[in-house]
Amino acid sequence: MTRKVGIIGAGHVGADVAFSLVTQGLCDVIVLLDEDERKAASQALELRDMASLTASRVKVIANDYSELQDANVLVIAVGPKTLLREDRLEELAETRAAVRDIIPRVIGSGFGGVIVNITNPCDVITQIIQQTSGFLHSQVFGTGTSLDTARMKRVVGEFFDIDPKSVTGYVMGEHGESQFVAWSTVTLGGRPVSEVAGNRDVDWAKMNDAVRGGGWEILQGKGWTSFGIATATARLVDAILSDAHSVYPVSAWDEALNVYIGQPAVIGKHGIVQTLQPELTAYEGVAYHASARVIAAALKSEK
Repeated sequence: MTRKVGIIGAGHVGADVAFSLVTQGLCDVIVLLDEDERKAASQALELRDMASLTASRVKVIANDYSELQDANVLVIAVGPKTLLREDRLEELAETRAAVRDIIPRVIGSGFGGVIVNITNPCDVITQIIQQTSGFLHSQVFGTGTSLDTARMKRVVGEFFDIDPKSVTGYVMGEHGESQFVAWSTVTLGGRPVSEVAGNRDVDWAKMNDAVRGGGWEILQGKGWTSFGIATATARLVDAILSDAHSVYPVSAWDEALNVYIGQPAVIGKHGIVQTLQPELTAYEGVAYHASARVIAAALKSEK
């Protein structure tokens, strides 16, 4: 079966998602779309230039919505014109207009696969995409706190001088200012991070801030972020295409709170198989509900 992925948005993020998929050989066909058709065509051409240098062959098509009809996955990576915004919620007016224009074209193409949203504010836009498309909640999800969780693993790994791949745990809540590290879920080699810390003087709040502010630090230096989120998205796309039933922290539907919000979920070929809400501490539970209220308020304000 042909593994086909559509990507809408050929800027830094969308192009790096395509690059990750091509270099890792995770799909057979990529359809790259952008309102700037010249940009999408150029990105596609450069990706095709890599064909003789990559381990597997990936066909790259540009600027043809009809090619989405038989795609398995669609990645929404539309970005705002102004990139340097510390609070992702400031992007809402611009990005919601963009996705409301895009989604009818997607539906018109006959696409019926899984939608993975990157566009910020991720949780809010993911819900707008689901509502506009009419797809099942399980069929639409956002990258959510997958990148934030990767940042947490980097921060914790650097502090304890441990490979970040050996750090487990989750950042939960909004992909934004109200996110939080669920420290009760964080382990090193199966041991709770608080136990590993022992008598060491650990400023947990400072580490939490380092995770939350990591994206802004990168933005100030280079003007955008793309490597981390592109890699995280490639992992999610692979989980869908291979029906992996892997667990990732994504922006998934919380039926009790009526919002899309960052939480661990099982990912398979039809999208979200199930969410896995960890047993949080009382403080973390309060933070999770507070973050949900931030997302809900943004949704209410955009109508």
